[in-house]
Amino acid sequence: MTRIEVEHDCPLRTIVEQQAAALSIQAASIAVLQRELAQLKKAHIGPKSERMKMPSVGDALGEAPSKESTDALRKARREAKKSKAPTERVEHKVPAAERQCPKCTKGSMSALGEGRSTFVYEYKPPQLVCVEHVQEVLRCTCGGHVVTAPGAPKVVEKGRYGASFLAHLVVAKCVDSIPIYRLEKEWSRQGIPMSRSTMNELLHRTAELLSPLSKALLEAIRHRPVVHADETRLRMQNDGTGKAKNGFVWTFGAADALGKMDVGYMFAATRSGDTPRDFLEGTKGTLVVDGYSGYNKVLTVSSRERAACHAHLRRYFHEALATAPVAQQAIDIILRLYRVERDAKEQGILGSQAHRALRLDKSAKVREELRQWLEDEKPNHPPKSPVGIAIQYAQNQWAELGRFQGDAAIPLDNNTAERALRRVALGRKNFLFVGGAEAGKNLAGLYSLVATCEARGINPFEYLSDVLNRLPDHPMSRVEELLPGAWATE
Repeated sequence: MTRIEVEHDCPLRTIVEQQAAALSIQAASIAVLQRELAQLKKAHIGPKSERMKMPSVGDALGEAPSKESTDALRKARREAKKSKAPTERVEHKVPAAERQCPKCTKGSMSALGEGRSTFVYEYKPPQLVCVEHVQEVLRCTCGGHVVTAPGAPKVVEKGRYGASFLAHLVVAKCVDSIPIYRLEKEWSRQGIPMSRSTMNELLHRTAELLSPLSKALLEAIRHRPVVHADETRLRMQNDGTGKAKNGFVWTFGAADALGKMDVGYMFAATRSGDTPRDFLEGTKGTLVVDGYSGYNKVLTVSSRERAACHAHLRRYFHEALATAPVAQQAIDIILRLYRVERDAKEQGILGSQAHRALRLDKSAKVREELRQWLEDEKPNHPPKSPVGIAIQYAQNQWAELGRFQGDAAIPLDNNTAERALRRVALGRKNFLFVGGAEAGKNLAGLYSLVATCEARGINPFEYLSDVLNRLPDHPMSRVEELLPGAWATE
């Protein structure tokens, strides 16, 4: 408790004002402590999910789904669950002692239909195959001319590892987040001496070979009208000292004219806003980001406007729920903005002028209700309390939060970029750090290609296996033809 010393000759009004000020300070301190306690409890024992309970299609449109649509949805789910694993047929014959009918003296029994089938999934470990390429050599009978058949295709000159092996390494590292030392153990179990230093060297070499593609992908993304951006830390070894320090992976995502998403990554040694500034310099459109002030530098060197994220806004109120249940009212209002987007999706008007009109009609009313709620609740909460911080964040970002109303292509949130950073977070837990700034840049380049493949529904192993074989002979002036989007349409 704060000790209050009062002069004996102080008027009563002054005493009351001093006590009120002290109580206000104490309330703010208690609010901060409650917020910190709630965050610690959530981190250790609380639920991690912040999912909103979105309405069903019928609830969103005000009507119940028909039986036909429900049956079609169930059928689609059953089809999606069907496995693409190859099937091997094993026939089980009835034993000879049971092939005679015990009730009559007739001959052998005949087949009844095609039999009964039971499906059992077995696992057969993948194998590393050493392929021997034998080149035919011909010599003329005159002895003056010798010709040799073309040899094995090689991604790396004088290398012993083919495109499919390099693709497997990239997918294991960048898609499945498997550390190299675990791959080393896997090869060892198969009796193959494959050192981690060799695999690391192959990964960096592959990243260098694919760097024209990753750079072309980033160049395509930076000119798109709506770009999502976010960043997260990734430890890197500090050259010369052997210690690790924080580096940062930045992600930039944007949809093409057909609505297909491309995802790019960049690595930097610091969290300075210089990275997004240099990347988006001279471009125009909208930048969808969170409240980090580093992105303000983009606005000084480009014609882009900043759009804020309602998912981040909701997160502030969600974190305040433990100490202030009134925050649920704000969450419910934000949910209604997402219901408008659900309506647009079900009506098939996403990104159209009809979608924009729907936002101006319905979302504008919801935003006005949220604005009024913020003004009414602000005097009831200390500025440093969880709800007070959430209200202040909403009011500071109010113009950016409303940017989506003017353009149907601008989404409500920046979840596209946040999802893209999940692979970085998973890798951070598994392989902990990268060897240095150059290694971080190589990893970011590989992340860009495999993340774009997954965003477009492309098998990254098939893509990399094909592109790595074609890249050495492909003209660099037409490198865009090998980007995942163009590759998928061939």
